[in-house]
Amino acid sequence: MKALRIIRKITKFTLFFIFLCLIGVSGLYIYAKISPKLEIKSANAFLMYDSEQELFFQGSGNQEWISLDNISPYMVKATLSTEDKRFYDHYGFDFIRIAKAMYVNLTSKQKKEGASTISQQYARNLFLDFDKTWERKIKEMWITIQLESHYSKDEILEGYLNTINYGHGMYGIENASHFYFDKSASDLTLAEAAMLTGIPKSPSNYSPFTNYELAKKRQVNILYMMLKNKYITEEEYENSVNEELHLVGEKEKDTITSISYYQDTVMKELKKLNIPESYLETGGLKIYTNLDQNAQKILEESVNNNLTKEDDIQTAAVMMEPTTGKVIAIIGGRDYTKSQYNRAYSSVRQVGSTMKPLLYYAALENGFTSSTTFTSEATTFTFANNKTYSPQNYGDSYGEKPISLATAISYSDNIYAVKTHMFLGEETLVNMAKRLGITAQLDQVPSLALGTASINMLEFAAAYAAFANEGYKVESNFIQKVEDLKGNVLYERKYEKEGILNKSLTYILSNLLTTTYDADYIDYSYPTALSIAPKLKHTVALKSGTTETDHWSIGYNKDIVTAVWIGYDDNKSLSVSDYKYSRNIWADAMEGYLKDKPDDWYEMPSNVVGVLVNPITGKPATNEDKVKKILYYVRGSEPSETDTVFDEKYDYNQNEKSSE
Repeated sequence: MKALRIIRKITKFTLFFIFLCLIGVSGLYIYAKISPKLEIKSANAFLMYDSEQELFFQGSGNQEWISLDNISPYMVKATLSTEDKRFYDHYGFDFIRIAKAMYVNLTSKQKKEGASTISQQYARNLFLDFDKTWERKIKEMWITIQLESHYSKDEILEGYLNTINYGHGMYGIENASHFYFDKSASDLTLAEAAMLTGIPKSPSNYSPFTNYELAKKRQVNILYMMLKNKYITEEEYENSVNEELHLVGEKEKDTITSISYYQDTVMKELKKLNIPESYLETGGLKIYTNLDQNAQKILEESVNNNLTKEDDIQTAAVMMEPTTGKVIAIIGGRDYTKSQYNRAYSSVRQVGSTMKPLLYYAALENGFTSSTTFTSEATTFTFANNKTYSPQNYGDSYGEKPISLATAISYSDNIYAVKTHMFLGEETLVNMAKRLGITAQLDQVPSLALGTASINMLEFAAAYAAFANEGYKVESNFIQKVEDLKGNVLYERKYEKEGILNKSLTYILSNLLTTTYDADYIDYSYPTALSIAPKLKHTVALKSGTTETDHWSIGYNKDIVTAVWIGYDDNKSLSVSDYKYSRNIWADAMEGYLKDKPDDWYEMPSNVVGVLVNPITGKPATNEDKVKKILYYVRGSEPSETDTVFDEKYDYNQNEKSSE
């Protein structure tokens, strides 16, 4: 009897709780009905403009909006069968499906099934992001109720199909149909409709351009579900499974496919801005970006023309305006249709010898000159706790004689770099990097001078921009201004100049970085970028960097900073033949961008003088010198014949000045 009373109490409580829930839900629907109507055709309408204010991307706005009546019936049936077969029978939430999903997930102890309806997914599409927070879930539920209260089922389904993400930057079925099959959504076959229906679950996995076998398998599963749900016949199923699909992958022949990397990065930056939440959720936005479509095309062509290997080698590249940090072009990978991962924005890679310009600027601040000499010879360094470090030059090539800073940069001499690093103190380079805006964790170790640290490309390019703009700190940025659809300004970037470097020293360093492709420096070794010298028609500063797994080329002039990286996502070792790719991509991109522009180099500061010297020794030139070059110095620091070779007065094994 006692147990029966308990059961009765639980039953009464459950029924009362359900009654309260029904009252509450009914109240929400009534409140939603009298609330302002959501304008779904303008929701999530992201209009992106380039630096010339030309529209280059429109998200799920109404430019490619197609009515439900004009969408292939196969597409409608495939979507309903796959996503929500009881769509026309519920009010936004399928409680039968929710209960089933809960049972399956609890018994399997895994999340095998979801229960989102088309209405819920459409509500989610009206958001910029998909954060899995309770606040986000509640807002999603509320918008679902609003949709169901104000719009018919056909209108909701139409909105869903016009806003869903079909991968590769294609939002909406009409955009996707043209991209994948070069036809309108009204003309899709059953096989094509099933293929497209499978993509939104995971665009990066189920795109036929990313993984055709996986996409085909999902297409067949969707066709089987349609057969099982009696949307199609057995004959239609068999014919569609065997139908050969003719994929296109672009709307026009001159499409800049890599522009999708720029679009994705703009959306990431947009989330960080102080835009009113209502606009980010359901309002349309006009986003004025820093994209230079000509530069983006040049960068893409530079990659495609040079990186012809049929393997999984990857690349990343950026072009940045040095005075502002505006990113005018970005390549996040070799092929956006195969990988949407943006290596320029999201990854960090070992920078190799491209770290050296940061070290050498610090050296110039601490009394070094273009002629400061260390001996190029195999050296073992002893540092903390009697640890030793024995760096090597590329090819084990050493001059076995004193060489100037100019020559050390030209050859990328590792011994010279580590000697400089140890001479200045290992904290000097770390502090220099922080001053330039690098936030990566940098260890105070001898190898840091050779770029063993991993740094993000955008951050590193911004550091080089301070050299290129003669001393001002910048941050990479993609968005200039954001407006609502009525033209009200919601955000506008302000640029403030913070001087962090000495203009005279940046001038000297920039000239030193022209030695990397200068044939006059051929001696016991060769300038590291000599192979691309015939391509360079403009004076540019350039430094390359090589590790076992990474190869970089970064350089600049007054107009542009360009950084290029080559490597493998799985950190596979590069071959020597791979090294040429980053240099050639870099050279083609720089010269392509600077084409028809004058060779406008920096103006020499008044306190800087040029001196004719032997470039290898750094000493004033004599009649006996076959090669003579003008190097630059702060007035009063010009070289003389009697200048001391630095490592003759420095004991590296004790890491302190010797007493002699």
